[in-house]
Amino acid sequence: MASHSTKRKSTPTRAVKARREPPVVGFVSLGCAKNLVDSEKMLGQIAESGAIITGDESAADTVVVNTCGFLGAARDEALDVIRELAERKRRGELGRIVVAGCLVQRDGQELFNAVPEIDALVGVHNRDDVARAVWPAERDPDVSLYLGNYHPQPWSDRGRLRLTPPHYTYVRISEGCNQKCSFCTIPAIRGPLHSKPPDELVAECRELIAAGARELVLIGQDTTSYGRDIDYEPGLAGLLRQLDAACDGARWLRLMYVYPTMLTDGMLDALAECDRFVNYVDIPLQHVNDRILKAMRRGVTRRQTENLLARIRQRIPGVAIRTTFIVGFPGETEAEFEELLAFVRDFGFDAAGAFAFSPEPDTPAGRLPRQLDASLRQERYARLMLAQQEVALAAAAGRVGQALEVLVDGEPPDERGIVARHAGQAPEVDSVCLLRTDTAAPGTFLTADCVGADGYDLVLQPGLCGS
Repeated sequence: MASHSTKRKSTPTRAVKARREPPVVGFVSLGCAKNLVDSEKMLGQIAESGAIITGDESAADTVVVNTCGFLGAARDEALDVIRELAERKRRGELGRIVVAGCLVQRDGQELFNAVPEIDALVGVHNRDDVARAVWPAERDPDVSLYLGNYHPQPWSDRGRLRLTPPHYTYVRISEGCNQKCSFCTIPAIRGPLHSKPPDELVAECRELIAAGARELVLIGQDTTSYGRDIDYEPGLAGLLRQLDAACDGARWLRLMYVYPTMLTDGMLDALAECDRFVNYVDIPLQHVNDRILKAMRRGVTRRQTENLLARIRQRIPGVAIRTTFIVGFPGETEAEFEELLAFVRDFGFDAAGAFAFSPEPDTPAGRLPRQLDASLRQERYARLMLAQQEVALAAAAGRVGQALEVLVDGEPPDERGIVARHAGQAPEVDSVCLLRTDTAAPGTFLTADCVGADGYDLVLQPGLCGS
């Protein structure tokens, strides 16, 4: 559970102006980077309304929980947090509970039935109502509902109260997804593709840079489909070039969550040619066996996948490729899983994560026959991660002797060193570099020599150049 809080601004409603005693609000943000952007925006709106944001949850009279509803485990985590808050409310230690985000959009008023102590529900398409939810016009026993069907226009993530370190941040270029993967609940929760206009993205990036961001990480459910819903003919490739030209002050731009069937040579060329974009591609592949890919409705074959990966390496020299896989999909045989294992060992991904399949009842895959036992799914997950570990450890050893430019994240130093990242390491999901120094300031770029490896992580000795 990540618990966050801080300050900022948005237009107060009449109800807000009428209240003399501002609520003291604690905030809990759960889930992915896309959810984190929503949390930051909501915090900004709550603070702008005149409420007091506190980092001490015990001092709050109101707590907002921004939930994830993607997988069963995430829903369980969110419900555990909400029930803990409900217990505090029953003891008289908390006045108001506001639940927001994906789980609310998925389950609606069922959440109130499960935890009657909830005071307000705010769906993902009603994010801008969060200030109203924490400032009730009058106390009454009924739950306040802010549940809409689709994200309103216009759409802006500016005015956020940032929860990431000042030197890096996430920029959501699109919301929702038009893909029809059989295992995924996101389109049902977040809706179809909804691209943020290019001019709005430029303004948002410049605001973030002015606040100290040196690395901007572009995210979305499917970033490669950017612009298709707003008739933006240049598409993602055009957006990458526009942001590269407009983002003075940012040293690194990074693209995440590309969809295999939508990734074009034009997009790859833009990544290779734009100075600010790091040579890094995050491309969730999910599997490599043709039968499983078809059952997943991924629209791609193993041969097409291998051709695409070869083109990525050819068109972006020195690229780092990150991916994710799903193991234990319904009906996955031992031979099909072994095919995936061999593929992971042979290709040599720079980073790879995995999920054990979660049978979501509202998805086509969740209703398929031949669901595998949870124990088998977990056993295959462990085997896949061990195979990737062999690849990653060998790659880390192969870096010894290289000089790398790194961005210092500056997490509290321990005996292993200060945390930094080279261009092939995305924040929060990849391995890191460990600097043998105590003088590197967060947000600093410097050149360092790789002198060893500590598991997945690289051990670096700073060189003479800094910036």
